[in-house]
Amino acid sequence: MAKIEKVELCMVDLVPKVKRTDAIQSFVSQETPIVTITDSDGAVGMGYSYTIGTGGSSVMRLLADHLAPRIIGRDADCIEAIWHELEFATHATTIGAITSIALAAIDTALWDLRARKQKLPLWKLAGGAKDRCPLYTTEGGWLHIETEALVEDALAAKAKGFRGSKVKIGKPHGAEDLARLSAVRKAVGDDYEIMTDANQGFAVDEAIRRAARLAELDLAWIEEPLPADDIDGHVRLNASATTPIAIGESLYSIRHFREYMQKGGCSIVQVDVGRIGGITPWLKVAHMAEAFDMPVCPHFLMELHVSLACAVPNGKYVEYIPQLDELTGAKMRIEDGHALAPSEPGIGIDWDFDALKARSIDEFSLTIAERSD
Repeated sequence: MAKIEKVELCMVDLVPKVKRTDAIQSFVSQETPIVTITDSDGAVGMGYSYTIGTGGSSVMRLLADHLAPRIIGRDADCIEAIWHELEFATHATTIGAITSIALAAIDTALWDLRARKQKLPLWKLAGGAKDRCPLYTTEGGWLHIETEALVEDALAAKAKGFRGSKVKIGKPHGAEDLARLSAVRKAVGDDYEIMTDANQGFAVDEAIRRAARLAELDLAWIEEPLPADDIDGHVRLNASATTPIAIGESLYSIRHFREYMQKGGCSIVQVDVGRIGGITPWLKVAHMAEAFDMPVCPHFLMELHVSLACAVPNGKYVEYIPQLDELTGAKMRIEDGHALAPSEPGIGIDWDFDALKARSIDEFSLTIAERSD
């Protein structure tokens, strides 16, 4: 049994490559907590998660003060036991964004360690359903972007082999959303998917109204149309809309996903490994979705989600938003509009350790190790 001997913590703050705006917010920075775990065999695993600009310091304190010390001396192979112990240890402060983001960084590091020791890429260790997954792009579809630029980006993505483009919705009047999306549809034709994302910007009656208005465009989905905790509203919307309703980016518990699926509040699951609490619960949600005949189209974190989407049979799309380029060597491989699952052992991210060291925020860099006495 190889015990966990050392946990190293750091955080890097990344600036988005392009300006990112949606119906309710701007994505101005990506705080990236990184956890490195070393076991008694000398094996190392690295995991990470993210925020969109706030809460990173709280995540790091939770990791340093409460979570990382608990796993010192534990069997690194007991990932399920460790995850549940850490979840219970924080139950008094509930499962929400801060806790899930912290759990995700630890859990992903443990899976990386296990995969490296078994000399397997994550997508095979976690299931091995396929070695590639179709891509759609979001980077050219933000809410502030003018219609002409939306069209140009979608056409360029289609020419590169991408299978679809996401366009943010939530303009003050529904006619504006319709005009923008109609221009994109006219340009790309009927054989290219258009995804939309409202980022929880509507109330239920307005969402029903806008979904009906956009139905003629044959959209791939409407993502996060309502506040994420309004399950009954999503049930009403999903029952009335002909366009698939996608949820999951802002859910932090497998039980929340269960309620959505059981009640008929969605038809596409967008579980995010950084927000659900890691790979361990991500796989549970994905398999649950398979039982409900629902596809999984994970949100963000393409460098990690390519492996998970390829691990399960219902992984349908990977979302193209490059964000780790400044911290990595080799990038995610793309071929004919598909993200290729990494062949290297582990989670498949080629970290640039010099870049990590140079960009780490000193106040959050910490090593927690087993005491020799």
